[in-house]
Amino acid sequence: MATALNRAQNDRPRRSAILPTTLQPFGVTREQAAALLSISPSLFDSAVEAGTMPQPRVLRGRNIWSVDELWDSFLALPHKAGAASDQDEQQPQGNAFDNAKKGQ
Repeated sequence: MATALNRAQNDRPRRSAILPTTLQPFGVTREQAAALLSISPSLFDSAVEAGTMPQPRVLRGRNIWSVDELWDSFLALPHKAGAASDQDEQQPQGNAFDNAKKGQ
């Protein structure tokens, strides 16, 4: 019985395979959120606790982080050289990455 159940579960397409690859997720798990930031899940937990990263949304007891909120929190982090605003103002406007993020 367990073998048949495992086989049935393995035959189902993964959620990531259901959506087109061009559609970016707008909600991610804790592990995915940490991976987006290139940090460990434990460091991500510390950043959430400190308020540096956003709190998750909750759907039926499941924690889901908004990619947009993660993005905004990431951009609010200071640059190593100093305040983020000084260097951000020097960035060229309308580059492909920013346009993709804004849905342009």
